[in-house]
Parts: sequence; C-alpha cells; structure tokens
Amino acid sequence: MWLKQSGLQYKPGFAGLSVDDGVNVDEMVGHYNQYRAQEKARTAEEQERLALEQANAQQAELAKQQAVASMLITSGFNFDGYSITKYCDYISGDSAVSMDRPTHGWFNGGSKDVGADLLSGLSQIRRNALTELKEAAYALGCNAVIGVDFDYLTMDPETASSSGGTLYLPFLFAVTANGNAVVIEKNEPAGLA
Repeated sequence: MWLKQSGLQYKPGFAGLSVDDGVNVDEMVGHYNQYRAQEKARTAEEQERLALEQANAQQAELAKQQAVASMLITSGFNFDGYSITKYCDYISGDSAVSMDRPTHGWFNGGSKDVGADLLSGLSQIRRNALTELKEAAYALGCNAVIGVDFDYLTMDPETASSSGGTLYLPFLFAVTANGNAVVIEKNEPAGLA
C-alpha cells in the first residue's frame, strides 16, 4: 500500500511489486520509515481520542446514574422545602413481564406460592417503570417528577386453541408510571434571605 502511494517507480510482478533498479534504496527506506512513524503517531492519536471518548461516556453515565438515583418523585404536586422553577413535560415509563402459566394448574408442581411470584413480578416491573420515568425526566434536564401514578394492564392467557385443545400462553402484566417532569430548587431558610 505504501509503495503505491509513495510516488516511486514500481512494477507489478508475479511475487508482488518490485521497484526500478534506478531507485535510491536509502531514500526509499527513509520515506518508508517516515511513513511508519506517521502511521504510529496517527494510531496513537486515534487510540487516545477513543480512550478520552470512552472516559467521557463513562463519566456521563455515572453522572446520569447519580442524578437518577437522587431524583425526587411524589404522587403529590409539590415538595416541602422546594420550589418548582420549571414545568417541562408529561412523561411515562413502561415495563412488562410475562409469567408462564403452569400446564397442570398452579399447585401441581412449580412454585407453591403463586401470589408471591405474581407480586414479585409486579414489584420488579413497577421499579423498572419508575427508573424509566426518572430517565425520561433526566433526558429533559429535570431533577424531579410530580403527580406520579401507575396504570396497570393484565392480559390473561388464551386457554382455548382453534383446534379445540388447550393452549397455555403466559400471563402478561404491564405497568406504566406517569408524571410531570419538573425542575426544583431548595428554598432558602427564612432568616438568610
């Protein structure tokens, strides 16, 4: 590749490229060494740029995780000791889980505590929906969500197939967390104003 770009006279041959006999070998080696040094420098710069981008992305992700973890949420419409300085948007976060329905009934094998399994699944998707809600607020530049409520959707499995047999599809549970993304600021104590 380098030889083709070098401007030196060469000939294609059966074993590769060959240079003309009149080419100064020392000059050609010098050009090649210069080319290799430039390529090494270019590669080092690219690796440094990629490492910096990766470090910045990790730092941004850490900042996002900290902001989402410390974000305040409420089902009400204000926070004691804080003022809402900006209303941004109505946002939602969704999550769903499917749970297999046992083919021989709930109590013939598998889990013995169906209620606990169902509640565990609902609890997990509610947490997932809240996390998604907070991430949506963060994406808007907000640090809190007010008026949070949940909508639940359950879809029972189809139990009769078109051939008249029994078809056991999983239960589907879905949760949507809704709220208003806002920016809040801590109120100054009355004596310091």
